[in-house]
Amino acid sequence: MTTELLSGLIPLHILHHAAQEDIYGQWMIEELRHHGYRIGPGTLYPMLHRLEERGYLQVREERNGRTMRRYYRATAKGKAAVTTARHHVAELFGEMADADIKNKRTGARRGRKT
Repeated sequence: MTTELLSGLIPLHILHHAAQEDIYGQWMIEELRHHGYRIGPGTLYPMLHRLEERGYLQVREERNGRTMRRYYRATAKGKAAVTTARHHVAELFGEMADADIKNKRTGARRGRKT
């Protein structure tokens, strides 16, 4: 269940980076791995295409020798989504952190290990 819940954060993570700079698939796979996500091309590329189809990302292709690479960048809609999500994530994180602090205090008063 944890994986299922956390997988919902992946598109937001993608948009966050694409709002800052051009990204490409392999770089994003490595970036997500750095944060503990295990995602392969068969999952990432359809996700990038959905975000593009929904207007959150724009794509440009660039040839480097024989290799064609697709670079993704957040659109105005994608950047607005990141801004909105940032507020909601911060609010949720605050609530979760407060709950952790309250639980630790309550546990300590009851003689539980924290």
